[in-house]
Amino acid sequence: MSTTGEPSIEAAERLQGRTVEDSAAKQLPVPNVPDLSAFDMNGNLHMTSESMEKLHQASVETQSIMQKYRAAMREMQVRLEILDQDLNLKKHRNPIHHIESRLKTPASIYEKIGRYGYEATLENMERYILDIAGIRVICPYIQDVYSLFELLNRQDDLEIVKVKDYIASPKPNGYRSLHVIARIPVFFMDKKESIPVEIQLRTLAMDFWASLEHKLQYKKNIPESQSKFLKDELYDCAQQSAA
Repeated sequence: MSTTGEPSIEAAERLQGRTVEDSAAKQLPVPNVPDLSAFDMNGNLHMTSESMEKLHQASVETQSIMQKYRAAMREMQVRLEILDQDLNLKKHRNPIHHIESRLKTPASIYEKIGRYGYEATLENMERYILDIAGIRVICPYIQDVYSLFELLNRQDDLEIVKVKDYIASPKPNGYRSLHVIARIPVFFMDKKESIPVEIQLRTLAMDFWASLEHKLQYKKNIPESQSKFLKDELYDCAQQSAA
């Protein structure tokens, strides 16, 4: 298993078992808002049958791809739950307090592709966005975070693609968490695919801090002076919880 960073495009395509035909089939336009020229003076939308067929095909392809990531997310969550149950049975302790999961929306995925400087296609969605499926694992202690990561790293059918340790090296605002991108094999009716899932492992204290920081960031009615004070307080809390 590799922890050296992002896989090459060729390696990613081999892992996902793509063929030239598969790749070409996914070069479909992202379902965007129709061009203004498609509206008449009364605001009614007029689309050709060809445009409607392309839009429908892209929508079906998007749903199919999202279903794959949903399946990978469920597979990863089950693995983590099995580890937690096994440790409880053999070591009489539970390293996982609780697990949360989320699937990015197509709109947020396409926006991220654009920020990366790539054309918003379904092909690029699978090639460049590795955190479409996400699992957040909340643990009581920091030792539990690293123990769980080590247990995942031992599973020979998982590929650890990328690791960002914000616990050892917190972000400037004090954010702390262990971020892992891992590819997990998922078996479908006619094939097997290795699909990336982002796993965030953090303690209860780190999760509470992150939740407060997130709410503060998006709360618009706080005066700037008070907002700075609260952010400084949160940073101090992050430092103390790490001690």
